Amino acid sequence: MIKADGLTKRYGRDTVVNDLSFTCQRGEVLGFLGPNGAGKSTTMKMVTGFVAPSAGRAEVCGHDIATDGLAARRKIGYLPEGAPCYAEMTPGSFLAFIADIRGLRGEKRTQRLEEVADRLHLGPVLGQSIETLSKGFKRRVGLAQAILHDPDVLILDEPTDGLDPNQKHEVRELIRSMSADKLIVISTHILEEVEAVCSRAIIIANGEILADDTPHTLAGRSRYHNAVRLTIGDGTGIDEVIAAIERLDSVDTTESDRDHGSIIVVARSGSADMRTWQDVANLVQSNDWTIESLQLEAGRLDEVFRQITRGENS
Repeated sequence: MIKADGLTKRYGRDTVVNDLSFTCQRGEVLGFLGPNGAGKSTTMKMVTGFVAPSAGRAEVCGHDIATDGLAARRKIGYLPEGAPCYAEMTPGSFLAFIADIRGLRGEKRTQRLEEVADRLHLGPVLGQSIETLSKGFKRRVGLAQAILHDPDVLILDEPTDGLDPNQKHEVRELIRSMSADKLIVISTHILEEVEAVCSRAIIIANGEILADDTPHTLAGRSRYHNAVRLTIGDGTGIDEVIAAIERLDSVDTTESDRDHGSIIVVARSGSADMRTWQDVANLVQSNDWTIESLQLEAGRLDEVFRQITRGENS
């Protein structure tokens, strides 16, 4: 669905994107993840044809974006950074304008306009000028124009920026509902976004790809992978619990929040999956401690992100 081969973008002596190559398939929700200034938006602009690469090429659904750009753009729905719209237009007139540009006609045009406005809850503001809308509503108008023609490839640059928690949840549910038969690429620096909706994550920093894997597998590189979290109940001394746990061979370190009676048990590197969990659970049972909760952590994507983008050791 998307094939990038050696994409590079230079502005003068500054290389913003450096020799990026990747492919994406239908059914994927790809999180294009990186810190601010990593080159995410520039890459999206090159893939969609808004910016010409200094070197390399990109294909969308088999169409070269440079030599067959119109055919490629017909396959793309694009929400740019900042969701730019014509401020003097209303959402209703703007979406009608986009429908005309996209070649929607007759009953299908009417159906898509109504369906998209309903799915993004734009009804109350369809007749209001865009310049008077809140940031969240402007974002939803931008997303509406991106999905209006039901594209095969959907490229979203910070799709939930400016939305409140309920609106973020709605957009994420919308992305999930569309993901089965599309390729969806989400450019973001919000780790929560990637964990919530993405089946794959590419981490980029300084214009280069540093990691490409599933969010679950990336989180597994965290030192907190297979860590055990305990919450101590009344009548059980936290110091006693920590001292006993730290004597276990499968345990590396412990971290505690004494105010809340919480302990995180970090597994020793090389310990078999679930061994630390089993050791801690056996210790709890044999000492008859009062435990309110006992949980196994999958890992922390934020920690892995910092390690990768800052070159830190795990």
